[in-house]
Amino acid sequence: MKLLTRRIKPMKRKAIIQALGFFMLRLCLYFVVGILLLFLYDLGKKGGRVINWEFLTQPPQRGMTEGGIFPAIVGTFLVTMITAIIAIPLGLFAAIYLNEYARQGRLTRLIRLSIRNLAGVPSIVYGLFGVVLFVNILTFGTSVLSAGLTLGLLTLPWTITASEEALKAVPNSFREGALALGATKWQAIRTNVLPYALPGMLTGAVLGLARAAGETAPIMFTGAAFYLPHLPRSLKDQFMALPYHLYIMATQHHAIVQVRPLAYGTAIVLLALVLGMNLTAIVIRYRRRRQREIHGW
Repeated sequence: MKLLTRRIKPMKRKAIIQALGFFMLRLCLYFVVGILLLFLYDLGKKGGRVINWEFLTQPPQRGMTEGGIFPAIVGTFLVTMITAIIAIPLGLFAAIYLNEYARQGRLTRLIRLSIRNLAGVPSIVYGLFGVVLFVNILTFGTSVLSAGLTLGLLTLPWTITASEEALKAVPNSFREGALALGATKWQAIRTNVLPYALPGMLTGAVLGLARAAGETAPIMFTGAAFYLPHLPRSLKDQFMALPYHLYIMATQHHAIVQVRPLAYGTAIVLLALVLGMNLTAIVIRYRRRRQREIHGW
């Protein structure tokens, strides 16, 4: 009886500690969600009244004190597309090579360390690098192309890291089974590895693009314009973008108080764009998982 009592007391103590731990985790979760909801409420209250069809489809007028943000939306879309064309293919293939083909040694570890360090470099450094390489050396000028290439370099380390982690999550037995049946290295990767790793790889790529779409510093130096009421006619033209437009409206405009509602409205549109890209990543991941469960691969 005494032995049973001794065992029950530690179990009760562990249960109390576990319940307390879960309570603290839930409290932190509610606190974070509460702050997010408060932020969204304040943003919607101050900028929701300017969101209308004209605001989304008209160019800015009278020094950006009136009109809309259509050129900024189009410019952001163009730059994001160039970023995707550069970052996604290069990032996915680089991750496949590092994880599946490269000899795992000191050089490979050094390359991985460099990629992870590049992922933590401040975005303004990428902006200055883009000015030197794309604007000056390659003579692309301050343009959509220079900004997109700069954001592509910024997104590339994130894409490589996320894709490689997704590949590492696939068990080695999947590769070995295909090789044992006579498949080549690439056939084993294409049929037994990529179908399982692709949801994570695409999720990481889309999240990297969402981050790039909200960056201001890289495009500030490489192509974003302060006031440009017309759309870019080619990739060599300057452009307006939502992050830089918001920065100017909130900090540099000559009539900050007057345009503050427009700045809040721009923030709502930018936030909706980023959230939409994040939701896209979630949908891609969910649909690929469902297909894998249905088809058994």
